[in-house]
Amino acid sequence: MTAKKSYWLIGLSLYVIQMDKKAGKVRNQDINPCIEESDASQKCLNAYNYDKSMCSAYFQRYKSCRKYWHNIMLQRRRDGVRPDMPTAAERQEMLATVGGKPY
Repeated sequence: MTAKKSYWLIGLSLYVIQMDKKAGKVRNQDINPCIEESDASQKCLNAYNYDKSMCSAYFQRYKSCRKYWHNIMLQRRRDGVRPDMPTAAERQEMLATVGGKPY
């Protein structure tokens, strides 16, 4: 019985470590170009007690952001440019050349 218990503790520890790595990627500006939109959506949900109907504009902006940068990533991959996702600094330059956020 104790062997099974320690197995679950080991499994749980590994799971917690994996979650921490994933959470770090989501908050990394070089990996996730839509942190600002994600935070705005979450803030809206918190403000309106998780009434999703009140935050549809925020959700649409986040979705448009993800779609825009996903298309950029696919094009860079096709062109052989590495890394696939531009860094935060490169994205700022790209947005400046198009006159701001196109989404």
